This record gives sequence, structure tokens and C-alpha cells, in this order.
Amino acid sequence: MKYYAIIVAGGSGSRMLSTVPKQFLLLNGLPVLAHTINAFFSCQTKPQIIVVLPPDSHDYWTTLCVEHDFNIPHQLVNGGETRFHSVKYGLSLIDDESAVIAVHDAVRPLVTKKVIDESYECAEQYGNAIAAIKSRDSVRQIRDNRSISLVRDEIYLIQTPQTFQSAQLKKAYLQPYHANFTDDASVVEQIGVNINLIDGSYQNIKITFPEDISIAEFLLKQ
Repeated sequence: MKYYAIIVAGGSGSRMLSTVPKQFLLLNGLPVLAHTINAFFSCQTKPQIIVVLPPDSHDYWTTLCVEHDFNIPHQLVNGGETRFHSVKYGLSLIDDESAVIAVHDAVRPLVTKKVIDESYECAEQYGNAIAAIKSRDSVRQIRDNRSISLVRDEIYLIQTPQTFQSAQLKKAYLQPYHANFTDDASVVEQIGVNINLIDGSYQNIKITFPEDISIAEFLLKQ
């Protein structure tokens, strides 16, 4: 069995109030993306790593790798207009229909080896595995200008990695793009496939706002 990881790094620095895309910001002296690649390289499954970057970021990333002596093997591919298109471009490099493929946000650098390996194991057995955590907060939904309380124990917050058998994921990405495709699970679910959740981690945060870097640095030091 072959294993792959598609790390999607198409984000900009807009919400970070930074001119540097958030995947390239330094986290404890190393770019965020480097931490993420290292997490997959260090896990027991040892997947082949594909990194999806905007075309105009490839040279900058190569320069960062040299500056930080970062030499973990990975293959670069151009990103697309949306996350959907970026994942699709990453999939185009994988010919093996029997492989297991994890798709992960480049800006989730604190993902654990345990979560990664469990996602591959579950997807290999059941078709897919989506990392998720239970909501710790009460949740309300706005409907017809009214707020409605939801059952907190039934609410899960979705993370990455989102891991699939190759044939399943490739079939799903033959669909045309739709705005409702917010992640890979929503794309696969659209073709009638049941989605399996596995335990994620509350520390598997997504670097989105300036304070997230400080939180991530604190967590890495623990």
C-alpha cells in the first residue's frame, strides 16, 4: 500500500495582517509549512508528500528551505483558484488507485503523529477518516432571524487531515466545483459516500490570526 499526503498551502496573509503568507511565517524559528511537512515525514506511515503552493510562491519557498537547511523530500505543484482546485492539482500527481491519501492544511502545524497515523489506518479500513473534535462551547444557529440552540454533544468541529482511499477521492474530484465544497469531506459526501469521523486534537489549531502564532509557539514549548 502506498500513502500520500497533499499539503494545501494556498492561503495569504490577509487575516494575519501580514504581507507574508501565513504558511511562511516563522514559528519557533522555522516556517509554519516546514513544521507541517515534518509532522507527516516523522509519522510511522511515511507518506510521500506533495505540497500545493501558488505558482508565484515556489521560488520563495525554495529560498526559505535553503535558509533554514530544510531538506525533507517533497514535491511541489501549482495551486488553483480555490482549495478545491488546489487539491485536484495535487491529486493529478497520484496515479495509484489503491493508495491512501491524506489532505491537510499547511497552516495546521501542530497535528500529531498519532492523529496522522490513525487517519491512514482508518481510511485504509473504512474508506475515509476525517479528524474532528467535539464542540466545547454552546452552539446556536441563526434561522429566519432567530437564534436556535443546538445540541452541543452533536456538534463536531472539522479539522485536517482528511484521509481517503485514492479511488474514492479521485472519483469525488471529478465533480465540477461548487461553492458548498468547503473541505474534502463535503466533496466526497456529495457522491453519496458516508463520512467517518476520528478523534482530532484541540491543539491541532489552524494558524489564521496573529494571536494564533503565539498560541502555537506556547503549545510547541510544552
